[in-house]
Amino acid sequence: MFADKDLSDLLAVSSVEPVLSVYLNTDPTAGNADYYKLRLRNMLKRIDLPADVQAITHYFNDEFNWVGRGVAVFSCAPQKMFKTFSLAIPVNDLTAVGNRPVVKPLIDLLDDYGGYGVVLVDKQGARLFYFHLGELREQEGVMGEVVKHVKRGGASTFPGRMGGVAGRTRHAEELVDRNIKDIAEFAAHFFEQNNVRRVIIGGTDETVNQFQNALPKFWQALVVGTFAMGMTASQSEVLAKAMQIGHEKQIVHERKKVNELITQAAKGANASVGLEKVLQDVHQGKVQTLIMNEKLHSEGHTCPSCGWITSLQRNTCKTCGTKMDKVADIVDTAVGIVWRQGGSVVVTQENEILEKAGNIGAMLRY
Repeated sequence: MFADKDLSDLLAVSSVEPVLSVYLNTDPTAGNADYYKLRLRNMLKRIDLPADVQAITHYFNDEFNWVGRGVAVFSCAPQKMFKTFSLAIPVNDLTAVGNRPVVKPLIDLLDDYGGYGVVLVDKQGARLFYFHLGELREQEGVMGEVVKHVKRGGASTFPGRMGGVAGRTRHAEELVDRNIKDIAEFAAHFFEQNNVRRVIIGGTDETVNQFQNALPKFWQALVVGTFAMGMTASQSEVLAKAMQIGHEKQIVHERKKVNELITQAAKGANASVGLEKVLQDVHQGKVQTLIMNEKLHSEGHTCPSCGWITSLQRNTCKTCGTKMDKVADIVDTAVGIVWRQGGSVVVTQENEILEKAGNIGAMLRY
């Protein structure tokens, strides 16, 4: 399982010795263990790091349980570093060598599938789930007082009303309101305890609306979708629906961010586009949000002395004159820097508007 702390630990790794990063798709619907081992062997053929290749091969042959749909492995034998993360979401196959672990695929997963709080709610109770990267991490249930419905008609007991509503009384409505408020309070605590980043609510339209309105404003702002589903739904049904809604909302969010970026860049208002310009902004600590197409990769160079980064061919640093280090993917380097500086990263899926602007851009702090 992979968590935010794991990402922070990976971002803290910096080695003068090469670090081998391997991502392997292990989705059982597309192949078996033997098939994936063969693919892994082919991926490692071009890697000239015998100790790391041996460690990774041993892991997949003798230790990996082949549970999950993807796996990330990071190895640096001279530093005695070996980290593995099994994932419930498929990843694209990748091998890379550099002085830091390649983290962009993991940040992409966190951006799309991290930190979902899902609530199935009715008038008497709720089931709460915390899903992270396609896995159920926590589950709670809460029950309020039983709401009894009675048949009624004739003159209403509500002042100013004529007639009654079958199955509803003032007492029942007050009980529902109290239950919903208690459930919302319980849910807010559940969300806070699990560091939920986005909320999805399931139930009937009426109950969903009541519950959402009862949530504190902070959590209302994190609601990304609602859906119709009964309280007896299975965990897998809830997860599938949550991931579907989350993915759809994430695409909308990405498009909105790209449009905002392009508009701001055109106005010259704290935004930049194009790889080399963005890299300079990253180096200067200006980037609040880095936005890129997921398939963007570029070799580049970094300065081990002052940290200057560039996608251009450079033997020495233009800032301090130090000999530059070559890196396999300068985009991944930039991603790591932005995260360490407290910024955020949005990875889009083949956005044509962003592609025309160089496949990468940044919203700037200043």
